[in-house]
Amino acid sequence: MKSRLGRALDPRLVAGLWVAMMGCAATPPAPDLEEQLMVATEEEREEVATALRQELERSMNELRIDGYELPYFMMYHVRDEESYNLSARYGAITAENHNRQRYAYVETRVGGYDFDNFANVEAYSFRFGDFRADRTLPIDSDIDALRGALWLLSDETYKEALSEYQTKRGGAVYSADEEMKAPSFSREDPQEYRGQARPLNLNQAQWRSMVRDITGEMRENEELMDAQMEVTARRVVRYLTNSEGTDIIDEFTIYSVHARAFSRADDGMLLDNSRIFYALDADKLPDEKTVREAVDEMVEDLLALRHAPRLDPYTGPAILYPEAAGVLFHEAVGHRLEGERQLDESEGRTFAGHVGSRIMPEFLSIYDDPTLEEFEGVQLNGHYRFDDEGVAARRADLVKDGVLEGFLMSRTPIEDFENSTGHGRAQGVNIPRGRMANFVIEASEDHTYSREELREKLMEEARRQDKPYGLLIRDVTGGSTNTMGFGYQAFKGVPRLMYKIDAETGEETLVRGVEMVGTPLSAINEVMAAGNEIGVFNGFCGAESGRVPVSTVAPALLVEEIELQRSRQTRERAPVLSPPWVSDGPQPEVAEEDEAQDEEEQ
Repeated sequence: MKSRLGRALDPRLVAGLWVAMMGCAATPPAPDLEEQLMVATEEEREEVATALRQELERSMNELRIDGYELPYFMMYHVRDEESYNLSARYGAITAENHNRQRYAYVETRVGGYDFDNFANVEAYSFRFGDFRADRTLPIDSDIDALRGALWLLSDETYKEALSEYQTKRGGAVYSADEEMKAPSFSREDPQEYRGQARPLNLNQAQWRSMVRDITGEMRENEELMDAQMEVTARRVVRYLTNSEGTDIIDEFTIYSVHARAFSRADDGMLLDNSRIFYALDADKLPDEKTVREAVDEMVEDLLALRHAPRLDPYTGPAILYPEAAGVLFHEAVGHRLEGERQLDESEGRTFAGHVGSRIMPEFLSIYDDPTLEEFEGVQLNGHYRFDDEGVAARRADLVKDGVLEGFLMSRTPIEDFENSTGHGRAQGVNIPRGRMANFVIEASEDHTYSREELREKLMEEARRQDKPYGLLIRDVTGGSTNTMGFGYQAFKGVPRLMYKIDAETGEETLVRGVEMVGTPLSAINEVMAAGNEIGVFNGFCGAESGRVPVSTVAPALLVEEIELQRSRQTRERAPVLSPPWVSDGPQPEVAEEDEAQDEEEQ
């Protein structure tokens, strides 16, 4: 498995400044999008829910093949998505789209809670015919049309379930008894809920003007190869109905503003930098002044990187600012605490069997809480009320004082953990799995220091290790990890803004050209201390069940040793010509002198 975490806000904007950025709501509330596409009324939503309930009841009562098992559980999960996308490059709009789609995930289980078709099916004997049911549903609220689509999906998933169940039963005769301890599916309380409507609310005219102006101003710098900006808005209405009695309609929205620029260093290395802002409500997006300041800083940092020296491979002490620290723990720890990984024989199962044991320094604790809508004023991408299996979200305590306490659970049980923590998540029609949502790393006060104190400790540790410098990693582009049993257990993060800190003088030097790498257990046990400034890293995470919105809340961390390897080297030539809007250069001096002389004569 390879997971990837997308980047988000500038890591230097921590604590109060983060709050200030996201809290600035100078962008005034605007009418709904100019062309409203989404189901909006309560009556229309209930028509969809009625179609789901009617077809689910019919399937549970009548869906059967003589001589084979009946369904014991079924779930319909329908997503009604509306999205708006606006993008610009170098002062001009390049795309503007407003779309709507409705699609369904249908889950059918045969057997029983203790043993069914779903978990750990190593081989599939089901033979697909020449027709596959479409996962897309009508966007009209036509009950018969909706039921027709669900009818075909129910039929298909029932046949698949029967085939997988027979395969799994056959494979079970070869499994050792200890591998069969956990049941196949957890029993959870049914939920009934009706969330309020959340229509998209974005001032399109204002954002059109802003993306044109800001990207147009970026083209004034001829050292930039490209300058882009994108504004997105997404609304999802979810319908969750299952045979246990769950009946949920809820809605969520997410907005983003993403600016990005590219350049190339003299040695041919491609460089990029970006700033991303996320918000769950349009009025929490940053105002134009905040965006402009962030873009100016982004360009300034990018141009500084063009002249920064390459760093050689390195091992030694480093400070990871909150975003980099969040990526480290997301990749090295978070994915290895996802419940299904403790069952899969192909996984490395780093922490399986370690509950109650210390797995990291005792001053560190970790929990994941999807019920958190914001942290110190910053809205969190990973917030939701119910997961994608209809289970109420709740806080999952994972590590307490360095000791492993639990895992991120969907409705797939593992040994000693037979219930969901409300973390079953998926994108689109993927099968839900235990995933991170709002992943929070905390440090005890006795190991927490100010930024200046942490810097002094870095220099002290570098001198102790007889290193000429320590490292300060301010910003990362994202990360990835391999959790599988084959190959190596490892993770990777890609620093974007990184500085050498002289061990004697404290002088900072911007450097580039390396990636941080390591093995998870060694990396997290190298943490020596934490900072007292907390940062929020909003982004998206991709793994087996798809790309889901996540947040990481973390302090800065001082690590005793971090390993850096050279990043992939490129030596492409920069564009031969200057951008077409850049003038051909100053006029010859003689021309200026002649012009001045003419003026004197006149």
